[in-house]
Amino acid sequence: MEENMKIRPMILSDYEEVHKLWMTIHGFGIRSIDDSYEGVERFLNRNPGLSVVCEYEGSIIGAILCGEDGRRGSLYHVCVKEGYRMHGIGKAMVVHCMEELNKRHINKVALIAFTKNDIGNAFWKSIGWEYRDDLNYYDFVLNADNITKFNS
Repeated sequence: MEENMKIRPMILSDYEEVHKLWMTIHGFGIRSIDDSYEGVERFLNRNPGLSVVCEYEGSIIGAILCGEDGRRGSLYHVCVKEGYRMHGIGKAMVVHCMEELNKRHINKVALIAFTKNDIGNAFWKSIGWEYRDDLNYYDFVLNADNITKFNS
């Protein structure tokens, strides 16, 4: 990661620029309620100081939503702007989040990567995350209005 790139906690005023970044990521799934301004505001308030952005020359080029439930940490929407990938930015943001979770005595971190997200899956494997095939992941939708749209 270049010296003039800065990783810092995400704040609500970053939302517009982070959302713009999300919309540029091919195959990225954006939820209509959870990823709205209000949804991200709730998430940041529940998990102060855990989510991060990476800034370069005044622009946000990377972001992670990070949270915890007292037992396990979770990473959501890990992304780096195309053209800035393969420079250690993603790994540096993940390490930052893991250090913050460790300070809160969180011992395990989970994430979900869509099976068709080849770039993301290769990234997670390259930095030492383990694919689990010993469990099934289930969802139960409480709010059908919270739909996911995928960027093309």
